[in-house]
Amino acid sequence: MVQVAVAQFAPGVDKDENLATIGKLTDEAVGRGAAVVVFPEFAMFTAPKLDERFLDSAESLDGPFVTGLGNLATRHGIYVVAGVNERLDDPGRISNTLLAFGPGGNIVAEYRKIHLYDAFGYKESALVRPGDITDPETFTVDDVTFGMQTCYDVRFPEVTRRIVDAGADVLALPADWVPGPLKEDHWRTLVRARAIENTVYVAAAGQCAPTGAGNSMIVDPMGVVTAGLGEGAGVAAAEVSPERVAAVRKVNPALTLRRFAVTLAE
Repeated sequence: MVQVAVAQFAPGVDKDENLATIGKLTDEAVGRGAAVVVFPEFAMFTAPKLDERFLDSAESLDGPFVTGLGNLATRHGIYVVAGVNERLDDPGRISNTLLAFGPGGNIVAEYRKIHLYDAFGYKESALVRPGDITDPETFTVDDVTFGMQTCYDVRFPEVTRRIVDAGADVLALPADWVPGPLKEDHWRTLVRARAIENTVYVAAAGQCAPTGAGNSMIVDPMGVVTAGLGEGAGVAAAEVSPERVAAVRKVNPALTLRRFAVTLAE
């Protein structure tokens, strides 16, 4: 078994302050036995409006914020997953990137958001470049394999299916789920659906107000919410177990009974 925590907060425009908050939440998660802590999308920097400030905030993967996350993982001897604004060669756009850091402070897996949030009145693609579709990267902690995807990607079930086909037992799902009519209901429904249909755990870590809808949660392979948060900042933790995944898949062998595969769209 592995103790996993989702940490929910509201990142702002001060990157040093955001990193300090991440440090405090990590202290709390480690105090509760967590070996893996998942933070939200855009944990590095978030402004109330998606504008050029996101471009100005971006860093390379050897920048000070990313280095700080690695140092945090090293200091506690844990795995940390968080969303960063990655600088690109393209001067007009950034990458919405997830990084997983191992206990040595090194990056053990990367994920760049594939489906950008061009919906509900937003246009993420104006400033963000979608990630290339590559083989999903995973990392393993005590025989439990983790994969990653970001926020709006959860509306596309084939994304999660590819990660599960790559061997993931747990999906780390950082998000900045924008509030709105029925949006919280969509979030809870989609997170549980991805767990149920893939018979995996989902560790969903969202931003809270003012930019995010909160409701971070850990869901087991039967769709049971084993830990969760409401609208405020905090940490929720629960155990994940490969034995639980195997037991659920014995009862519900949906992955082996499927008759369709995921292929790339033209």
